[in-house]
Amino acid sequence: MAGSVHDSQIYHKLFDAGEASKLFTDSAEVRAMLIVEGALAKAQGELGIIPELSAKAIHRATLEIPLDPGALGQAAAVNGVPVPGLVSAFRDAMQAPEHAQYFHWGATSQDIIDTGLMLRLRQLLGLVEGAVRETLSALAGLAEAHAELPMAGRTYGQYATPVSFGSVAAQWGQPLLSCLKELDDLKRTSLLISLSGAAGTGSIWGAQTPALRAAVAAGLGLSDPGRSWHADRGPLLKVADWLTRLATALGKIGEDVTLMVQSGVGEVRLGTAGGSSTMPQKQNPVQPSVLVAAARQSIAAQSALQGAGLARQQRDGAAWFTEWMVLPQLCLAAACAAETARRMVPGLEPQPDAMQAAFDQSQGLMQAETLSFHLSAHMPRPEAQAAVKRLCRTVIERGGHLRDAAATAYPDIDLAPVFGASGQLGDGPEQARAFAAAARAV
Repeated sequence: MAGSVHDSQIYHKLFDAGEASKLFTDSAEVRAMLIVEGALAKAQGELGIIPELSAKAIHRATLEIPLDPGALGQAAAVNGVPVPGLVSAFRDAMQAPEHAQYFHWGATSQDIIDTGLMLRLRQLLGLVEGAVRETLSALAGLAEAHAELPMAGRTYGQYATPVSFGSVAAQWGQPLLSCLKELDDLKRTSLLISLSGAAGTGSIWGAQTPALRAAVAAGLGLSDPGRSWHADRGPLLKVADWLTRLATALGKIGEDVTLMVQSGVGEVRLGTAGGSSTMPQKQNPVQPSVLVAAARQSIAAQSALQGAGLARQQRDGAAWFTEWMVLPQLCLAAACAAETARRMVPGLEPQPDAMQAAFDQSQGLMQAETLSFHLSAHMPRPEAQAAVKRLCRTVIERGGHLRDAAATAYPDIDLAPVFGASGQLGDGPEQARAFAAAARAV
């Protein structure tokens, strides 16, 4: 399996998944499978399924014997799975046939591969969680420090009503906070051992199957599903869904920041920006673009993975193979997004002067909604709305400022409460501070 979001070494640092990239290498996969085999033998020895002496020898050997992942490739190409080659290579390397014969006793390839994958996914989620926590901490700092810093709100790319930069940071962070709150339950319900034998019935172990499955689950620190999930890919899909939602939330930050730093706006400054090969003036938003690209890759991989959930009968090779192709890339894309956000967010610097310039350029039109409600105290609401629409059209067509147009039309009405960005932030500052407190408490 690939160990990078992009196989080329040229782009490895650009799409850096950090330590997570090590979890989807051939060496990591083989190591995880041997850990599962060792735990299986140990539990079988304790339950008397295989001789205890052999179980101890196998368990010790799984920790000591290195296997060359490259040597398993040909057998995997023939068998469609690497486990038969791994079993053969391990038995040869163990050089103790009286014990080695009990290696992989009654298990099927999917038991070993899926359980080994769960061990690696547990490590992945731990790494991603750490990066998300750092990002949330940085967003909490931005939200709290700039809770009342006014900036232009935009919908459909157009000026809407004023918001605060702190409330924007809070909106970025809320989906991350939700994902983090779900994580413990996700681990408990989805990081499952797979141990069901050839057709999912544990036929070789018979009545001892539940006890064996529980013992191996306890030994590996995974949850016991109490059933076979060979053809039920729900556990993996739940993990993939969580990772995709996380990457999507981080991609939204990337989209927004890309717009905020564009020429002519400049409402945020990046701590790190990229250069151009021909245009020396450019400060390219590289990190925000990585967040967007990683989110898009996660979303695409998630779509393919959903299709792999249509596993036929008791086991489906094509569905399983599809997972092998797309799940690592989904995981690494999400890890890349988390790692990139961890580095980018602390370096974001809001630019108050540029934010104020947006208010100046808007000709007061951001206060149009507030003006219509203010006038409603002096005339029926429909009449006030129609009046403000007429004033806005005048400003757009003839120039000037909505404040001046309104003052001319309604000289006897005090318009001071309407114009001025800081007075129109609604509960934005409270949202920002509430988020900061929640992010620090999680």
